[in-house]
Amino acid sequence: MTNIPQKCPSCAAPLVVTQLTCSVCGTGVVGRFELSPFFRLSTPSLQFLETFIRNRGNVKEVERETGESYWAIRRRLDEVIAEMGFAVQEAEGQPANPRQDVLERLSRGEIDLQEATRLLTQLGKRAA
Repeated sequence: MTNIPQKCPSCAAPLVVTQLTCSVCGTGVVGRFELSPFFRLSTPSLQFLETFIRNRGNVKEVERETGESYWAIRRRLDEVIAEMGFAVQEAEGQPANPRQDVLERLSRGEIDLQEATRLLTQLGKRAA
């Protein structure tokens, strides 16, 4: 089944759902129906969310599965939040000092020494 189109193919105005039909008996229901914000998501965003949920929101596990850095995952999550129409708080973005954040995550036990070393190495490569 294809995704529900979001914009009019003629004028690009937003489309609304006005009819639903039973797939078994064919009964139709007509009206204006609200869709979940999840229907606004692009295919890549839905795939990212599936990965995120499958890993129970554990960013470290998402890192392992996707090979993306912590900051790339955080950025993608912020993009999905914005795509759903929710405000993204500035405080949720990359901190002013990402090295300090890695060390704080290590001290809280969120990541181990090996992971902290890998993240700090990645940050060093970006700075070079």
